[in-house]
Amino acid sequence: MASLTFHPLRRRLALAGGHTATAAADAAGGRRETASYRPAKLVEGPLRAIAVGAPIAWTEPVAFLDGTQHVELLGYLGTDPVLGADVRAAVRVRRARRLTLSTEAHERLVVARPHALARLAPSLPGAVRAIPVDDAEPPHPIADAERAHALVDRARTALEIEVARRFRAVEPTTWCLVDGSLATSPDWARDPQMLGVVKSHATLPFTDDELHTYLTLPAGHRTSIFAPATRQVAPVYAWALRLHEWEGKDLFHGLLRIEAPATEHTLVHADAWSRHLLAERAPLAADRRADRLLYGIHDVERYLRARAGGG
Repeated sequence: MASLTFHPLRRRLALAGGHTATAAADAAGGRRETASYRPAKLVEGPLRAIAVGAPIAWTEPVAFLDGTQHVELLGYLGTDPVLGADVRAAVRVRRARRLTLSTEAHERLVVARPHALARLAPSLPGAVRAIPVDDAEPPHPIADAERAHALVDRARTALEIEVARRFRAVEPTTWCLVDGSLATSPDWARDPQMLGVVKSHATLPFTDDELHTYLTLPAGHRTSIFAPATRQVAPVYAWALRLHEWEGKDLFHGLLRIEAPATEHTLVHADAWSRHLLAERAPLAADRRADRLLYGIHDVERYLRARAGGG
């Protein structure tokens, strides 16, 4: 369905003298990450497994924030790649077991080198935002496509920050669980009613024996709290939390990294928050990532994908 969304843009690319691509080039549902280590500083050391206790459901309203992106190669102007993207973000709130929409945002993008965008500009619909790829480096189709993907990531992050701002303007004290890192935004990193829920483990915070402790964490346990090394804009505290047993499956099965503000308040309440998060395991999402995907976040993602499918 998303490919149909990009069909008019491919037609405009052809009219501008470009060569369209007939297949999607890495139609990505999420941000790209590179596997790496970034050593963390232990705040609650030594690193160990801590049983957090039985799950306890939130009784008050809880919000869930997520974003989606769909990226396709539209084609080429000369040898310059032109990418199209559909980027969305939303906050949905659960009250009395019912999830409803609080706020959402949507952008359609075309990303390419400036001179390629200049050729396309006369035929682009007004609702499509053009984002230029930095042309300081010599043209390289693969490198330019990678830079374009990074710009789409940035646009999605900006939408997520915007919907969070709108949500907080009307519900300043409602708990909000974010799909991803709080370190993206200084406001998020300071928000005492916000937790980041990170499913990806491309970046690992420990090596050697500490890595073994981190990756063999039993279900219903968290690690000691640590301060992750980050190139983002705001410091946070973090801990790993295992939702489901991993033995016989995979080291990453059911493993999340939870982020919260870097405060004494987080040190005091990490166990209680972890018990609430354990209660969010049910119902199980109908998704291949169900072992690490909280149902409320899955609900937002499913809503956004349905909206994208509707054009």
